[in-house]
Amino acid sequence: QVQLVESGGGSVQAGGSLRLSCVVSGDTYSLYYMGWFRQAPGKEREGVATIYTGSGGMTYYADSVKGRFTISQDNAKKTLYLQMNSLKPEDTAMYYCAVGLVSRTGNWDNARKYDYWGQGTQVTVSS
Repeated sequence: QVQLVESGGGSVQAGGSLRLSCVVSGDTYSLYYMGWFRQAPGKEREGVATIYTGSGGMTYYADSVKGRFTISQDNAKKTLYLQMNSLKPEDTAMYYCAVGLVSRTGNWDNARKYDYWGQGTQVTVSS
């Protein structure tokens, strides 16, 4: 089993910044994908950003966050980060980190590629 614990969420004003962290523990013998998803009430879960750790560290971002969010990882600490700048009210959602253990068919933001999920951390952006 792999455990993921997110932190860093909170309430901020539009234009503010937050840094989300996801500590990965357990049987972390292989992590192919490491990513962030979010879901707002009444909306579908959507991919925010992902690192293809097992494929050269390529990163992918949702168009809505490009230029504002940055995904990164600290391999030594086994921690995934999401730096969120210039936050907008539409960024309000529960944010989840997720990891996939093996390569699977599908786009980077396809949830089926991920095997373990964190409990989520709430991000609220006021106007």
